[in-house]
Amino acid sequence: MTQSKTDPRFLRTRKLIMDSFIELSGQKEFKDITVKDITTEAMINRATFYYHFQDIYDLLEKVLSEVLLVDLNNSIFEKSNLNEESIIRIFTAITNFQKSLSNRCHRGYEDTISRIIREHLEIVFYKMLLKQHNMKEDAALKTTAVILSWGIYGASVEWRKNSMDTSPEDFIKLSIPYILSGITLDFKN
Repeated sequence: MTQSKTDPRFLRTRKLIMDSFIELSGQKEFKDITVKDITTEAMINRATFYYHFQDIYDLLEKVLSEVLLVDLNNSIFEKSNLNEESIIRIFTAITNFQKSLSNRCHRGYEDTISRIIREHLEIVFYKMLLKQHNMKEDAALKTTAVILSWGIYGASVEWRKNSMDTSPEDFIKLSIPYILSGITLDFKN
């Protein structure tokens, strides 16, 4: 008989596997972590691992989505308007995530990590924009959410590479007036 995905034993085992992976990722590069390493750390068998995850890449994606990006899934953002405070909080959550990856499985998996971050950001921004404009669905707001997600992610990468001596709050505050009010260019003849 199979366990329900809401069964407490299922959830505990899944969390144990994810925690073991996080522990191992602090000790070695992702490319060097094997399913055997994870099953040994979690004290489970291979069949149990594969019952919960398709492979190690599925585990990586789930860990990034469910554990490390929990700040972005916070319902506070869904209930907030898009304003200076929410942009700062989102950017800080992303930069904290970027810092936490510096010792973990970042190198070589930038594409997977950036896709996951952007997808989460897009969802958060879209929900905020829909709420702010009191709409159920809107193609223009969906596109705006995509642009915001790529922009905020790109800014977090820029901050990580070149500006870590500046706080994330100070770094993003410079651009918030342009994000919120749009960019207007005054062309002179």
